[in-house]
Amino acid sequence: QVQLVESGGGLVQPGGSLSLSCVASGRVSSTIPVAWYRQAPGKKREFVASIWAGANYADSVKGRFTISRDNTKNTVYLQMNSLKPEDTAVYYCTSSSLGNQYWGQGTQVTVSS
Repeated sequence: QVQLVESGGGLVQPGGSLSLSCVASGRVSSTIPVAWYRQAPGKKREFVASIWAGANYADSVKGRFTISRDNTKNTVYLQMNSLKPEDTAVYYCTSSSLGNQYWGQGTQVTVSS
């Protein structure tokens, strides 16, 4: 069993920055893959970024978002810069372990003036 808890969301103006955190607990190791997804109202959940052997990003966030991890804290971060209104969504972190997929409860990010 793996538990994931996201934090760091909030309201930010266009062009601003936010840093999200995803803390994993339970049967975790430093090598498990972790990804961020987001879901805007009325839209499907979409991939944002992932980290495992390396980092991968959706084209829509490439160059603006950075995913990183601190294995000593079992935490994965998503640094979001140059935020746009279209980045508004609930952001979820997800991971898989022993064939099971786990999701956090999500954290709301709102980009608005």
